[in-house]
Amino acid sequence: MNIASLLADGIARAGDRLALVQGDRALTYRALGDRVARLAAGLAGLGLRRGDRIVLLMPNRPELAEALWAAFHGGFVAVPVNWHLHPDEVGYIVGHCGAAAVVVSDETADAARALPAAVRVLRVARGDGPGTGTDYEDALAPGPSAMAGTADDDPAWLFYTSGTTGRPKGATLTHRNLAAMTEAYLRDLDPVADGSVYLHAAPLTHGSGLYLLPSTARGATQLLAPGTSFSAGDFVRLIGAHQVTHAAFLAPTMLRRVVDEARGRALPSLRSVVVGGAPLYQEDLRAAVGVLGPIVTQMYGQGEAPMTIAVMPAAEALDHPGSCGRAFRGVEVRIAGAGGAPVPDGADGEVLVRGDVVMRGYWDNPGATAATLAGGWLHTGDIGHLDAGYLYLTDRAKDVIITGGSNVYPREVEEVLLTHPAVREAAVVGVPDAEWGESVRAFVVADGDPDPGELIRYCRGRLASFKKPREVILVTELPKNAAGKILKRELRQFPPR
Repeated sequence: MNIASLLADGIARAGDRLALVQGDRALTYRALGDRVARLAAGLAGLGLRRGDRIVLLMPNRPELAEALWAAFHGGFVAVPVNWHLHPDEVGYIVGHCGAAAVVVSDETADAARALPAAVRVLRVARGDGPGTGTDYEDALAPGPSAMAGTADDDPAWLFYTSGTTGRPKGATLTHRNLAAMTEAYLRDLDPVADGSVYLHAAPLTHGSGLYLLPSTARGATQLLAPGTSFSAGDFVRLIGAHQVTHAAFLAPTMLRRVVDEARGRALPSLRSVVVGGAPLYQEDLRAAVGVLGPIVTQMYGQGEAPMTIAVMPAAEALDHPGSCGRAFRGVEVRIAGAGGAPVPDGADGEVLVRGDVVMRGYWDNPGATAATLAGGWLHTGDIGHLDAGYLYLTDRAKDVIITGGSNVYPREVEEVLLTHPAVREAAVVGVPDAEWGESVRAFVVADGDPDPGELIRYCRGRLASFKKPREVILVTELPKNAAGKILKRELRQFPPR
């Protein structure tokens, strides 16, 4: 199957109802289908062939959704990328996946200027006169193309996620994976009633974009919050103004702000809020249920098993504090001890996952693929246990820092710090943060007495802003074991400042 058939399902159900809305811009399902098919035809006219990768680099806007569906429709591979990434990081992803084209907006045009000439650049909403690339609207062909035939195991979406090596890895999600995710959502999370309105404030290049698929298949209206940064005030206002039924996807820090904003307000249309990307603390869940009602669903997943490992409705979560829920139907979860041996119920080990939702592998990275999919199971790198079928996560084996719902891997930040001429050693850990869940703290052994603020700015110039340390602490030495390995658990216990 071609996963673009989900859009065809939406067109058949919704026809002339609104498919995409942002501000004063609106597209019906029929108009969206026409533009998607014409864009796919235009990309083929520019020389792209089936299986070519298309990097999508822009904030939430209708063209991002169009380009995603057009990639599927044309048999290309969509590579949605966090638009906050540094141009060097974008350049690595473009080169690694061998992208044939990149779609940028005014906000991300700088990243396109350093790309090889062979990469086609389409630019949305050019506001500064002539610049890099072909105007997006000019790329739409006069007539539509037919939906490409694809095999179930053909790549459809490359989901780039950083690894402990500091280089991002492209989880290869096939048409089968996305279909399995869609089926799991509709069966176990929400069947999507007729007339639903989904509000997207999180990036469509991440979880919110994945949830475009099941909601579009059911003909729901996709409402895109305006602007390039999250505003809880705008979010709550949009719920009332558009009778929003679903908050498509929120990170816990976003939910916390929405709950604070919504206190004392009636939001009768809202039926579902999905939260993921980071642990949802029990106090935050209770506060959300108290303000919004029992409509908050926790979701545990990874890019390698998109949004679909475990699910926990609010009603169950309050009775099972600390759990991230039960496995989606069609997904197997088991806990493995040392050497992959099974462990008894209630014992901690690595969380392993199996099912049609699990990625085909990492793009052009056979070593990482073999290690992560050893024995036919996805090795998540998360530590947890099962209790009566409920999954509890107790640690993150890969030391990932989750700040505001975004992943930061310490090695990536450490490698940047170590390129500074004054830095001799560096170790990065996550520390609790009331606003963001966690924040990035760096410990540095340096020559001389460099200004911590200057080191933070140094990282900001080479990494996405959310990855930079919020705090740099200069130390004379880092704690290590007998083998010379830095003891990050001791650094995490460093007194708060």
